[in-house]
Amino acid sequence: MSSKSPSLAADTLVLHGGAFRHDPTTSATAVPNYQSTSFDFPDTATAVKIVNFEQIAFTYSRVGNPTVDALEQRLAALEGGAAALGAASGQAATALAVLTLVEAGDNIVSSPDLYGGTVHFFRARLKQFGIEARFVDPSDPENFRRATDDRTRLYFGGSLPNPKLSVFPIVEVAAIGRPLGIPLIIDNTAAPLAIRPFDHGAAVVVYSATKYIGGHGTTIGGVIVDSVKFPWADFPERQPLIHRPDPGYGNRNYLQLAELFGPIAYVLRARAALLRDLGPSLAPQNAFQLLQGLETLPLRIQRHFANDAKVANFLAAHPKVAKVMYPGLQTGLDRQRADKYLSIGYGGLVGFEPVGGEKAALGFINRLKLFYHLANIGDARSLAIHPSSTTHGQLNAEQQAAAGISPAFVRLSICIEDPEDIIADIAQALDGV
Repeated sequence: MSSKSPSLAADTLVLHGGAFRHDPTTSATAVPNYQSTSFDFPDTATAVKIVNFEQIAFTYSRVGNPTVDALEQRLAALEGGAAALGAASGQAATALAVLTLVEAGDNIVSSPDLYGGTVHFFRARLKQFGIEARFVDPSDPENFRRATDDRTRLYFGGSLPNPKLSVFPIVEVAAIGRPLGIPLIIDNTAAPLAIRPFDHGAAVVVYSATKYIGGHGTTIGGVIVDSVKFPWADFPERQPLIHRPDPGYGNRNYLQLAELFGPIAYVLRARAALLRDLGPSLAPQNAFQLLQGLETLPLRIQRHFANDAKVANFLAAHPKVAKVMYPGLQTGLDRQRADKYLSIGYGGLVGFEPVGGEKAALGFINRLKLFYHLANIGDARSLAIHPSSTTHGQLNAEQQAAAGISPAFVRLSICIEDPEDIIADIAQALDGV
């Protein structure tokens, strides 16, 4: 739901963002886990108003829950947005973020530099619903304009795409879309705190909160954050689903429904239409655990980024490493964009190709002792994966190449252990290949 926190530093907002101060019944300062499916209506007249979104209150945890609401408010405040929506996973958040604006016959224009599951969802599942995903190279932002037609409803990109790690041109693409009535949605999963998409013109941000926000590899969840700065009211033809009356809510459109709650028409439709009808809700227990991770995010992210820089420099100097992918080692336009958008470091991910190709890459992963071999990023523990055969295995060779992946590519998520121990494990694994 909406957040009205004052402007505070990120280190403070992760603890105090949103309206929650303490539990009104017990004065507990930690957000309680409100493990309840439903909520008592005070009377029948009020029940009608709440169900029809004429009054804000909790009804059923599929649509909203106090624990989830506290997480939503805190993340909206942290991101500099005004409203947020929790979802069951990062993939669910992406699906809701897109499906809020598109229907059969529409299209989206997207960068291919995304998590492999997102690319597959756009390419295969959206097609199943009669929606076309048009993939364009974001190195030239004008490619988004070239791919746009009258049925284009949104642009999509990853701020620090995993695993390519070439920063997305947020300002340029947002500036192309805004006068056309096309919002830019940014997946900021790999760069919380480091990149602030709303400051650069993005309309909506999505996160897999499973990663850095949760931070401990224990909890699945996703979040959509709405900047509420996009002028939806100005584009009835470009954004028909925002303007079209919804028979489920008295034939009011989402601009009218939002009049009671502030200019949150987009995220209100995501909640009232998509979350309610499809049901990929964030469980209260998961929201509770994600709140615990969020409280230490600023501290952890500094350690992730500092350790990652040391590992990237080690790999770049190693004779058994043929190529390193890391924003701090990029040159040309990629480096310019990294310096422009990344405010506190160059991220917590590094990719590399060992001398010896795919066989050496697989051998390296199998020799690691400290690193865990699993498909995640942003855990407290350092992680390694072979994207070509796992996270991006749904894509063909051409699609993998477009995402910056080769059969020899290894992705490392560098986490918060002692950096010397991390590097020692990488060194011994490289020595054996």
